[in-house]
Amino acid sequence: MAKRPLVVAFDVLETLFPLDPLRSRLEKAGQPPHLLQLWFARLLRDAFALTASGAYQPFPQIAKAALSAVTQEELPDEAIEQVVSGFRELDPHPDAEAALRRARDLGLRVVTLTNGSAANTRALLERSGLAALVERVVSVEEVQRWKPAPEPYWHVAQACQVPPERVALVAAHAWDVHGAHRAGLTTGWVSRLEDRFPNVFEPPDVTGPDLVTVVDRLLELPDT
Repeated sequence: MAKRPLVVAFDVLETLFPLDPLRSRLEKAGQPPHLLQLWFARLLRDAFALTASGAYQPFPQIAKAALSAVTQEELPDEAIEQVVSGFRELDPHPDAEAALRRARDLGLRVVTLTNGSAANTRALLERSGLAALVERVVSVEEVQRWKPAPEPYWHVAQACQVPPERVALVAAHAWDVHGAHRAGLTTGWVSRLEDRFPNVFEPPDVTGPDLVTVVDRLLELPDT
């Protein structure tokens, strides 16, 4: 049975920070705004393939290569840089601050665990005023394995010096929740992005329509 966590690790992209602002950057580059979904899916696919084959590339390189691929290599390097730079200028979901603050104020340690870069994540947190609520930024850069491979989840537990089962991952991606569960973490899934949790994945320990509800339900788990 899942236990009340000591640490809550929040995923960053699409969980705390939606990607919608990148649509306007795609439009400015002459691309349709709906390309965002295909681009991000291609980015994840390529990252997962690298991880499955034992290789690694950091987020910016994969993001640029994926954008070039989905635009049939029509965008010049300057335009690609301009679009990808938008990852540093995202605004948080309206409930992000309340969820982070609630977790911290009720005695949980709050960290982030991201497939993005640590520098970009720190910039997002500082820009949005959330940095003071986050104890530590953990990136897959540190283990050079992308989530949902087990190593990033084990690493965040090691970094926080707690057992994996006392760390809860909160994410909007079912694949991320599944990976964390397989690695032995407690899991919370916010349903606003995907709406329905796929039955091919191992289910989350708690779910909710928003981040605050997910945090509250993690807090309701038994302590022993």
